[in-house]
Amino acid sequence: MAHTEPRNSLARTPNRRQWLQRASTTGIGFFAAGNMVASLGSSAFSHPTVAEQPFADETYASGKNVAASVHPLATEAAISMFRKGGNAIDAAIAAALTLSVVDSHNSGIGGGCLAIVRTANGQVLALDGREMAPKLAHRDMYLRNGKPDGTLSQDGPLAVATPGQLAALYDLSTKHGYLRWRDLFEPAIAHAEYGFQIDRVLAGRISGEADIIRRYPETARVLLKRNGSPYAQGELLLQPDLATTLTSIANEGIEWFYRGPFAKTVGEWMGQNGGILSADDFAAYQCKYREPIRSLYRGYDVIGMPPPSSGGVHIAQILNILQDFPLPELWKTDRNQAYHLLLEAMQLAFADRAYWLGDSDFVKVPRGLVDPTYARTLAQKISRSQKTRFATHHVPADAATNVFDDRKHTTHLTTADQLGNWVAITSTVNTSFGSKVIVPGTGVVLNNEMDDFSIAPNTPNAFGLVGSENNAIAPGKRPLSSMSPTLVLNDKKQPILSCGAAGGPKIITAVLRILTAVLDENLSVADAVAAPRVHHQWQPDEAVVEERLPDSVVADLKGRGHTTRSIAASAIAQAIQWTSDGNLHAASDPRVPSRAAAYEA
Repeated sequence: MAHTEPRNSLARTPNRRQWLQRASTTGIGFFAAGNMVASLGSSAFSHPTVAEQPFADETYASGKNVAASVHPLATEAAISMFRKGGNAIDAAIAAALTLSVVDSHNSGIGGGCLAIVRTANGQVLALDGREMAPKLAHRDMYLRNGKPDGTLSQDGPLAVATPGQLAALYDLSTKHGYLRWRDLFEPAIAHAEYGFQIDRVLAGRISGEADIIRRYPETARVLLKRNGSPYAQGELLLQPDLATTLTSIANEGIEWFYRGPFAKTVGEWMGQNGGILSADDFAAYQCKYREPIRSLYRGYDVIGMPPPSSGGVHIAQILNILQDFPLPELWKTDRNQAYHLLLEAMQLAFADRAYWLGDSDFVKVPRGLVDPTYARTLAQKISRSQKTRFATHHVPADAATNVFDDRKHTTHLTTADQLGNWVAITSTVNTSFGSKVIVPGTGVVLNNEMDDFSIAPNTPNAFGLVGSENNAIAPGKRPLSSMSPTLVLNDKKQPILSCGAAGGPKIITAVLRILTAVLDENLSVADAVAAPRVHHQWQPDEAVVEERLPDSVVADLKGRGHTTRSIAASAIAQAIQWTSDGNLHAASDPRVPSRAAAYEA
């Protein structure tokens, strides 16, 4: 494929060890005082030197104001907002915007998000910024000759749903933030305009998706070299079009994105390239506040997202099941059985997920799924010695009438401050680089969230998940999600833990493992995030175990009848914990080059 000369010229930078050595000896942070100017014009920021770009694997931090994310530059963006006098909401938004630049394979303003927020006055919010199907979407849009074609829902123009993240971030900023909207964009714009060093994770994702990226000329122009080869770790990626887009949103607000030039540009391109997303779809988008899911687990109030997230429902369901078992004691005396019980409870919940879950604005999702009485009936199906094959879903009481009703590849970040604001945001463009579509002139990676619908009954999506009619495509409907931002309160209604993860359906089980590690094992948040994980999603019928899980545990699981498959990492998580000494402790996942940081006002 022929390419024009890339506008995002790249240059070699020192290798990572040299970079870290220079950064540590200079002691200069990218957002040190005076490093930025107030204007958001084309030359708004001074050019950061390599030594000024912090990139260390500092996965734990403690202090009065903390942040953790999957990328060190996003975490530093959050800390820079604390330095400006912002609160945890400001810090989280700046981190999310920065991830749009440095972590675009996972998330960005071309995708969506779900957020659990606890404000300083004690209010708990569940904000739905999930993407919505275009108005021309329909149930059978991916059928070709009567058969589902999953490639159409995963790559290209037809895979894109209306982005929702920006609307959600703006709503949080205007209602709960301290800083100006435009202030929150400064780090993201700087990294897009002046570049950032590609880490091993991004380099690997670009290389792994290069064959598909080459099908889309603009995406290839941004992410690949002129000869079509991927950029490598240690090179500097500049994204001037994305910098321009972010600057326009910062200066003109989200109207520019949803009802102005961005929506018009995307809509026109879609119409010319076989897509159905239109400017009208952008104009019609609205984020929604929903009633959080609350469940009690061993005296703690666990708060999660309701549908279209499946995470909040099934984390509550699994915890309810596990309450029938002495997990706190088993983690000390029989860890093998504890892991077995986790896998059994996961299977039960994911069987229900496949049948019941969908957008509660469109379908009836039983509240009975999170009823402790229902959980006890499920717990009775579990053998403590042998794996059980759960062939189908189960039916909670009042499934037809007692329902959720709110009409009356992914990344997670979390922040908290000394005022009592806590934020847990999980955001996504779905699989790596979403639809692989970047509309010329925008620089924005667009999602492929249409694949999170059930494109046909019992047809697995990109993550191997199957769904029912409840998650079928409909205009304006939001696809089912595994995103699971979670908050835990103690008996005094004080927040003591927030967590979330990235990794498709493994999000749910990663969050579950962190919760059990902290609440049952009494592990520190850093140890809880690092602890080995297991996963079972009912179909396929296999126990996915991290390679770090001891061989003795894996052998025991096999002896109980589990078919196991080993992987290097099951999801990528971040968490914050409050301890009785009054400190906040942030942990990012050591499985990738992530960062946690603190700021003392």
